[in-house]
Amino acid sequence: MPTPKALRPFAHREYRVLIAALAISIFGSGMWAVATVYQVIHLGGGPLDLSLVAAAGSVGLVAFVLAGGIAADRVPQRRLIIAVEGANLAVIAAVSGLAMAGWLELWHLAVGAFVLGVGAAFFFPAYSAILPRILPPEDLLAANGMEGSMRPVLQQAAGPAAAGVLVAALSPSHAVTAVAGCHFAAFVILNFLRTQERPGAGGEGGESAEGAERRRQSFLRDLREGVGYTVRTPWLLWTLLWACISVLFLIGPIEVLLPFVVRDQLDGDSSAFGFLLAIMGVGAALGSLLTASFRLPRRYLTVMMVSWGAGSLPLAAIGVTDNFWAIGAALFVFGATGSVGMVIWGTLLQRRVPPHLLGRISSLDFFVSLALMPVSMALAGPAAEVLPIWLIFLVAGGVCPLMAAVAMAAAKMPHDELAHPLDAVPQVEQPTTAGD
Repeated sequence: MPTPKALRPFAHREYRVLIAALAISIFGSGMWAVATVYQVIHLGGGPLDLSLVAAAGSVGLVAFVLAGGIAADRVPQRRLIIAVEGANLAVIAAVSGLAMAGWLELWHLAVGAFVLGVGAAFFFPAYSAILPRILPPEDLLAANGMEGSMRPVLQQAAGPAAAGVLVAALSPSHAVTAVAGCHFAAFVILNFLRTQERPGAGGEGGESAEGAERRRQSFLRDLREGVGYTVRTPWLLWTLLWACISVLFLIGPIEVLLPFVVRDQLDGDSSAFGFLLAIMGVGAALGSLLTASFRLPRRYLTVMMVSWGAGSLPLAAIGVTDNFWAIGAALFVFGATGSVGMVIWGTLLQRRVPPHLLGRISSLDFFVSLALMPVSMALAGPAAEVLPIWLIFLVAGGVCPLMAAVAMAAAKMPHDELAHPLDAVPQVEQPTTAGD
């Protein structure tokens, strides 16, 4: 009986090791999010203190994500991933020890959050870059879909739930200790990882003359090379421009204004808001799993952009309905279609971006998404003071499909995907000019 496509990456030992460690680490991250909240409260902190701790993590992530991409292209990814997980373990173990001894202070949590943010900035570009080295191209879609399915389940549901139980039954300190245990397990598992060099990708065992020269290049030159490739590659450039606009218009309304929609239109409380987010998370997990179960579409760019654009359209109705399940359905569709696009996008980067640039391009993608996220959340509140919430959601749900159509046309995506088929011979492409 043939193995289901979504499970085919598990046939490779290196992937089994990597995904097991990633699952445990993601679960620990979900626990950390809740444990940190109650640890701040336990120390007598309020909303401002919690905001400072959360902001420290975001600053570390945004400040170092571009450096993380360059490191992923210069340093063997296996070594980088293990080093990051070891640093995570050291930081959380230190926080746990201080908490258990009664010596923990708020600034310790802020420093810990900052270091964890820096670690994430280095981890995810390296993870994206290592997958094509340990998996054949035809299994990358399934691998990205598996990660997309795990993240909402473990980081947004199971991890926070487990931490909540530990906090209620024991203390926030015990929850932090459990997080340290997760990262210890992930660190041990990662040390069993052996990187296997695949054709077209540089491995750990030996460095080419070109690779040695790249290692000698300056940070700014490496960054310019990644930005230059992006600008000269229309499908990549226009997808990132679309991502900028979508983050700016969508994140603020969902993160900041949706709780007020629940309160004012649904007469709901925090549990109703949490349940709506859970519905969106279930949609994201199912969308990722479904995408992983099929082959990469021949019209992969079209499917990706239509999923993102059309999937944003139901959000336009959120501000005008007082039906809980209608809003839930809109968020479910948004989560599912968003995941479909993200799984294809991650696979597209790994299949079409030259291996020596993959870390930098992944970090640019990450940076674009992160940079405008706080801007969107900062603008949502003031916008709601001068505009009705229904209008804000209407604009957000309408602008994104329109801009998806513009991006497809500007980058000539329907022509590009036929000129670079990924359902046949695996390939990576060299930089092209905008007129190609």
